[in-house]
Amino acid sequence: MRLGVMFDRDLPPESLIPFCRELDTAGVDDLWVVEDLGWTGSISSAATALAVTERLRVGIGITPAPLRNPALLAMELGNLARLHPHRLAAGIGHGVQDWMRQVGALAPSPLALLEETIVAVRALLRGETVTLQGRAVRIDGVSLVHPPAAVPPVLAGVVRPRSLELSGRVAQGTILPEGVGPAQIGEARKLTGGDDHELVVFTNFYVGDDPTVGPRLAAGTAEFLRVGPDEVVMAVGSPESAADQVRTLWEAGADTVVLRPFGPDPLPQIELVLAELR
Repeated sequence: MRLGVMFDRDLPPESLIPFCRELDTAGVDDLWVVEDLGWTGSISSAATALAVTERLRVGIGITPAPLRNPALLAMELGNLARLHPHRLAAGIGHGVQDWMRQVGALAPSPLALLEETIVAVRALLRGETVTLQGRAVRIDGVSLVHPPAAVPPVLAGVVRPRSLELSGRVAQGTILPEGVGPAQIGEARKLTGGDDHELVVFTNFYVGDDPTVGPRLAAGTAEFLRVGPDEVVMAVGSPESAADQVRTLWEAGADTVVLRPFGPDPLPQIELVLAELR
């Protein structure tokens, strides 16, 4: 069982370096970076995080397939994996459809694009010469000059049943979004199959006494998941209750639980929950 922490998109980008250095000695396993439209790029964030740490695995959660040519994405991931072997986990997803529409990158078939992107990226990272004439991806005789010896795992950031089945077929792991609980984790396990398929679960995290935080986080997450706010699972409240929620997600089948902290000063909150989990 692994514990990760997300560098939230609302934190100032320049705080990434001290944040990573603190986590590198704090006892967590992973640091995860995001790529949401208008915030920051995940590849540059991951490269920075890897360069200033020695121990942490750095996860990309997630880069949208419509914004990334698979050959270029494999070049970037392969470079990071060679520079920092065994310390990268690469998440790829459909992308938020409204955001993809905003930038003219809406895919006619998001499922085909994601599947073909993951297949192509994984093959390129393995050092293969790739020719793929798919519905969404077309590559003709491309290979990496410097493929990584330690090939990083590629995970699919998905939530719906057909996408979960896709992840089980072509990816090495699945990233589930904030708000999911034990029932959804169990269903994801069934759809993705295999014990060797890593299940990463993001969860909103807040330790403090502001009673308005939980409902605010639940409302935004519920809208994305298309569920009621009372169905959203979060690690909020006291350090004890937050730690208990993390344990519940692990017990339900999550291999890695990634805390998404709320607020401008997340490190003290992380230290409190770590003390409960040790």
